[in-house]
Amino acid sequence: MSTDDTPEQPGGNGDEDAGKSTGKDTDDNAGKNAGKSTGPEAEKPEPAGQPPVPEAPVPGPEPEAVAPAEALTGRQRLVKGLWPPRFTRAQLTVALLLCVLGLGLAIQVRTTSDNSALRGARQEDLVRILDELDSRTKRLDDEKRKLESQKAELESSSNQAAEARKQTAQKEDQLGVLAGTVAAEGPGIELTVSDTKGAVEPDKLLDTIQELRAAGAEAIQINDVRVAADTYFSGSAGKVEIDGKKVSQPYKFKVIGKPQDLEPALNIPGGVVQTLEKEQAGVSVSRSEKIVVDALRPAKRPDYARSSSQ
Repeated sequence: MSTDDTPEQPGGNGDEDAGKSTGKDTDDNAGKNAGKSTGPEAEKPEPAGQPPVPEAPVPGPEPEAVAPAEALTGRQRLVKGLWPPRFTRAQLTVALLLCVLGLGLAIQVRTTSDNSALRGARQEDLVRILDELDSRTKRLDDEKRKLESQKAELESSSNQAAEARKQTAQKEDQLGVLAGTVAAEGPGIELTVSDTKGAVEPDKLLDTIQELRAAGAEAIQINDVRVAADTYFSGSAGKVEIDGKKVSQPYKFKVIGKPQDLEPALNIPGGVVQTLEKEQAGVSVSRSEKIVVDALRPAKRPDYARSSSQ
């Protein structure tokens, strides 16, 4: 056999092919790595065994600066919350009902306070008050009958002029007693108020006069001063003046009227006696069948008033 006929060994072609493929792979990897490393943002290989370093956050656009709101005071917040008002129909209805309820409660409280003195009164005191009211009613009925009788006498009398003069004289005496220009006597009470500490104000004595008049007093005298329709009180505690005349304690009241009406009127709960005792004054009331009221007031002619019968 000749040497040209020696068969080719398979290992030679295999080595060529392996060399070609190896060179190609190497060229491809080198090209890829070169392409990656040539960029400006190529990543550096991280050392083995060290944790990855976090990337720094990219700063975003800065928010626009907001102007701080002006601080409101407490009063401004209250006004802002209340005005303008925002009312609904239900709220208006509730407000109206509350107003009506408040008005009713106020009236109830006022009525209760006005009657508080009578609520706490004893049965004996209530009976005495009722008797006093009955006596006033009877006194008014008697006055009415007298006036009706005088009217009938004037209408039926044959000598109307004489009857008229008689009744005029009687009326003059009655008016003189009321005006304090003539003396008077009759049943009544004596009231003595001792004010050793000088705590009784003039208005307390005036309240006593009003209570006595309401109980039917017809003539009143305090110490040596006659009390009439135009009597006034002035001064201060311990220095009381009546009609401009100074009077000193003890204040002695001489009162002509029905004793059964006058005394209970002063002793009712919350009345004159209790009020004066709260001022640390001593009070004593006594009945008498004969009280003399002899202090007189000068008769004064009115400046403007004239009788309509003239």
